[in-house]
Amino acid sequence: MKTSTLHNNNKSCSQHQILEVFNRELGLNTPRIFHDRFSSSEGVVSRIGLAGKLIGHQGCVNTVEFNRSGDRLVSGSDDRRVVLWNVASRCLVFSYDAGHADNVLQARIMPFSDERSIVTSAADGQVRLGQVADNGKVQTKRLGKHNGRVHKLAVEPGSPYIFYSCGEDGLVQQFDLRSDSSTKLFCCSTFTGYFDHHSSPNRLNSITIDPRDPNYFSLGGSDEYARVYDIRKLHLGAPVETFCPKHLIKIKTRDIHITGMSYSSTSELLVSYTNERIYLFQKNMGLGPYPVAASLEHVDSLDEPQMYSGHSNSLTVKGVSFFGPGCEYVMSGSDCGRIFIWKKKDGRVIRVMEGDKRMVNQVEPHPNIPVLASTGLEKNIKLWAPVSYNIHPLPHDLHKIMESNRRAGENHSGVAHTRDGVTHVLRLQRRQGRAYVERRHDRDDAARDEEDGNPSECNIV
Repeated sequence: MKTSTLHNNNKSCSQHQILEVFNRELGLNTPRIFHDRFSSSEGVVSRIGLAGKLIGHQGCVNTVEFNRSGDRLVSGSDDRRVVLWNVASRCLVFSYDAGHADNVLQARIMPFSDERSIVTSAADGQVRLGQVADNGKVQTKRLGKHNGRVHKLAVEPGSPYIFYSCGEDGLVQQFDLRSDSSTKLFCCSTFTGYFDHHSSPNRLNSITIDPRDPNYFSLGGSDEYARVYDIRKLHLGAPVETFCPKHLIKIKTRDIHITGMSYSSTSELLVSYTNERIYLFQKNMGLGPYPVAASLEHVDSLDEPQMYSGHSNSLTVKGVSFFGPGCEYVMSGSDCGRIFIWKKKDGRVIRVMEGDKRMVNQVEPHPNIPVLASTGLEKNIKLWAPVSYNIHPLPHDLHKIMESNRRAGENHSGVAHTRDGVTHVLRLQRRQGRAYVERRHDRDDAARDEEDGNPSECNIV
């Protein structure tokens, strides 16, 4: 019965893909519709496996990003270098010393610059520009400075000049490469003591811009509230909206904060919490600009955000991202060294892959095809693609993995989470067949590859 269930799932996915190809040949699907339906199918996602490695850094790789066309990828590392890679050949295009005095935490390619303008931020608080000259040499210069680490930069969609930074000092800055100047927009503060002017700086970990309306950007840091700002209304001195799961408002623990955020193509806001879970907020789930002043009746009337659980986010500043042409999936790394992929709509775990011998910190989607890149504490970048003919089942010990990750979060936060989240996700797995959780998972995708460096030498930031 178990083997038959797995066979039926494989057969169903294969029949769906064959039907899409058949419709494409008959002209019933346009190339774009065919591409989107094929790339977003669970059969394709469930076939994703390790496709290759990019080897060239001498330290932990903290950041990766594809360019707009997806043929190049930029990375930054504890070795303080920035590398541009050819994705297809997996070869190094160029590498340069970014000029930072500490670990490079973020590297971003400016749009429409032919990969000649790369902005970086680091643990030294600097924001820098690397400019590729006509002779191929890279010139670097400092654009701005924070008092503390700068984990994230956000590039204005479609702009080759404008981007933002946020730092652990709570400061948000805007940069315009046309003037080589920075504008200090505001210092983000906690809501504790807000009305009596005794609030403290919010140590920011994440900034993301709404791709549908770049006037809006969101911040996340050392408290439980995701803040949405309107660049046109900064003079109001407050966000235009805030989001937070209801139960986190009541916990009031210092060990819950935001590490990663991402907007979907329809302006949904994805938020990852340390020692907690990942939540998807719709626009109608907001608490208002001053969440501490929100009435209990208003809070209770809000819908619950979709939740994604099973991973562990306790030890590093982890990102979170969408996957698929229509953002059909959610992805995150985990302290257990695995990559988790969930169905966005219902929170089901679709794929679990071993991405690092210790932990995975960032999972970055390709902009056009079902390919992703991941980084962790090893000194390489892993590329993942649907390279397997057969559908990969979920790990046979998925329940143990998720329970272990849940307990790890409780140990770090001191907050006892209920088992409902884990149980809910596991119950949904039955739709894919009991064989997915009872059959042994082929976990040698990453394990059988040789170790490319000594992760114990890396710094956890």
